[in-house]
Amino acid sequence: MTTDFGRLLTAMITPMTPDGDIDHEGAAELARLLIASGTDGIVATGSTGEAPALSFEEKLAVWQTVKAAVGPDVPVIAGATDNNTQQSIELAREAERLGLDGVLLTVPAYNKPPQAGLVRHFTQIAEATALPCLLYNVPSRTALNMTAETTLTLAEVPNIVGIKEASGDLKQIGEIIERAPDGFLVWSGNDSDTLHVLGLGGHGVVSVASHVVGGQIREMIALHLQGANEPAAEIYRSLMPLIDALFIESNPIPLKFALNELGAPAGTLRLPLVEASEEAQAVVREQLAATRVDLQVGARA
Repeated sequence: MTTDFGRLLTAMITPMTPDGDIDHEGAAELARLLIASGTDGIVATGSTGEAPALSFEEKLAVWQTVKAAVGPDVPVIAGATDNNTQQSIELAREAERLGLDGVLLTVPAYNKPPQAGLVRHFTQIAEATALPCLLYNVPSRTALNMTAETTLTLAEVPNIVGIKEASGDLKQIGEIIERAPDGFLVWSGNDSDTLHVLGLGGHGVVSVASHVVGGQIREMIALHLQGANEPAAEIYRSLMPLIDALFIESNPIPLKFALNELGAPAGTLRLPLVEASEEAQAVVREQLAATRVDLQVGARA
């Protein structure tokens, strides 16, 4: 199975009301704004979407809202992972039932399984659904790195079609790209690594910063693919201060603050996440003022 969800995917936040409920109207609006600003597809209820703070039923509701908002032609990938394999299977089956386009399967946090456990965990989930599955390696959050060998073993599972690689280990990422079977695609899982991963032969990025500068990230990718390396690098360099600001505290804390500042639907965070510190707010405000914002929110249009 070969599935290309697009080169620029946005790991979307989950907008919330002041009371901490999911803002479905805001989620639908934001999803449409992201597509209009250059995003090819959306990952819903991943780490940026505060998945650990959402119930099973809330995840399903967010998926339905986002998919209905963007329509059948825009891929929506469901963050369908739990550190409980059976729960992940149930989420993946629900994503298929609800008409999602794929599932994002993250290395389990807290359990710290051996690599053999990762192979069995992901294989069982993939075998439980006909949907294309995108792996997600993010050791900064899970305290466990999925090795290149493990990824390459899983790449042989027919409906495991790619990986969001956020290890930051370019040697590991390059090995996956070099040795993966045809059709297995690698997306950078870190905005700061996007151009490096593309240079290694990666396919694109699952981005956080694309909430704000999706059009410029899309242009950077297009320029790189055209061989215009210096113009692509110029965009990359210009965006790095904003990218750094969006990760000055735990994601999505600075991002939700930025979107609220821009008048976009974002709202509150759920505990244990809290609002951005005054210091972080100042840094984010400074970078927003210095950045050409691509998100065309009505209040700013």
